[in-house]
Amino acid sequence: MRRELYLLALYRTLEAAMLALAVFGPLKGAFGGEARDQALATAVAATYLVAAAVLLLLSGRRSVPLASHVVVGVLIDITVATLATHALPFAGPGIAMMLLFNVGAAALLLPLHLGLAAAALASGALVVQYVMVLADGNTLRERPLAEVLMFSVSYLAMATLTNLLGRDMRESRDLAHRRGAEAANLAEVNELIIRRMRVGVLMVDGAGRIRMANEAARILLGESGPDPEAAPRTLPQISPALAMRVAEWRRSGQADDTPLTIGDDGNEVLPRFTRLLATDDTTLIFLDDTALVSRRAESLTLAAMGRFSASLAHEIRNPLAAISYATQLLEESRDIGDSDRRLLQIVHQQCMRTNAIVESVLGLARRERAQPEQVDLVGLVRAFIADYRQTCPEENASIRQGGQLPEVPAMVDPRHLQQILTSLANNAVRHGHQPGEPARITIHVDLLDGRPVIDITDRGPGIPDAVSHQLFRPFFTTSEQGTGLGLYIAHELCRANDGRLEYVSVPGGGACFRITLRGGSVMLG
Repeated sequence: MRRELYLLALYRTLEAAMLALAVFGPLKGAFGGEARDQALATAVAATYLVAAAVLLLLSGRRSVPLASHVVVGVLIDITVATLATHALPFAGPGIAMMLLFNVGAAALLLPLHLGLAAAALASGALVVQYVMVLADGNTLRERPLAEVLMFSVSYLAMATLTNLLGRDMRESRDLAHRRGAEAANLAEVNELIIRRMRVGVLMVDGAGRIRMANEAARILLGESGPDPEAAPRTLPQISPALAMRVAEWRRSGQADDTPLTIGDDGNEVLPRFTRLLATDDTTLIFLDDTALVSRRAESLTLAAMGRFSASLAHEIRNPLAAISYATQLLEESRDIGDSDRRLLQIVHQQCMRTNAIVESVLGLARRERAQPEQVDLVGLVRAFIADYRQTCPEENASIRQGGQLPEVPAMVDPRHLQQILTSLANNAVRHGHQPGEPARITIHVDLLDGRPVIDITDRGPGIPDAVSHQLFRPFFTTSEQGTGLGLYIAHELCRANDGRLEYVSVPGGGACFRITLRGGSVMLG
């Protein structure tokens, strides 16, 4: 309210100047008539002019409290008006009228009780001055009693009305400030959301100038994308293909749903367009990165596959249990020869292994935590190779164990590690051999940087660098018969055991998958 306080102080200065003109000016008789007390009029006019100038100077200083400034000012106004009316009786109505504005302005800036107190003080001073004139026995009555009463009522009414007006004005101002602050906060939030969106957003006007672009849009457009600090660039300069797509959409109203390659890095995006205003050519362009869209679709597919895998695993367990039970019954028969009995043992062992795989798939689908145990990797790999040789003939693959350490302790879930090794060995049998030759697989157990590692190496044609970074993505496969889930499940099982599975290129040819696990204590239980 400092502006209103300054205007009141400026008006007070004008009043003081007019009073001084009425007292000291050449036409003082025309302004105030004959003075009752010239010395009093001179002193009041000079003092009021100085006080008004001082209050005008102080009105701009925020160190001076506003309420104190207004109270002091209105007290000076009432005192000066009372004394000036007594000294210049014929100027009394004009002085009383000008005081009406001072009282109203003070009530505008003060609380209601202080505003009414100022009005009551002004009315009382007016009545006291009138009574003092009557008490002097002056037969010249400057004003009727009705005039004094009307001014007194006007002071109270003006104070009430202006105080209510000031309260509404302050409430409206505070509400406007709050709404402005909320709007500014919302604008900042919206700007942050748009800037952090993974979808690229561009605002392009009818001339093709880019008015706004978020971070994702600049990344998709490459290094030549719009810089917010630089001068606005046009869309045809940055991406002619996207500019042509926008022009075609504006002309026909039909959007092309085919992906578009933009930017220096050849990012593939799916652009979408919408008008900012119906009467304007300003267009909002949304750039969906097809890689992100594919990953989202892949996540949904994986969720569905997880539920399907859990359901399928439940269905497999029942016939698997029946096969295992029938195998056990056949082993008890005396009519089975030793060679057939050995085949039944293999069937039973594979049933147990398949059941373990089913349990692991169920655990992966349910996101169950692994149950790591302290195991000796050397002994575990030795047992795995012995079991695997029973199911994989020598003419298909030769598998051997490598490494010089007698034991390598590690913390891992044995069931998970069995499934990981099986998946990697099967992958090497299928892909890790030269044409017309059996696969040669080596499982090497060692310590690397203090952590136990298992390297599954083959002597096949190797994996091209172009696809090596996609090996552990679900459903990625280079074989028509593959599902693309083997390496993905093995990778997830390693992560569940606080380990990692990675592909390591072999300089002399072939492929190597490295399993890095948590180390265990030296002494094994």
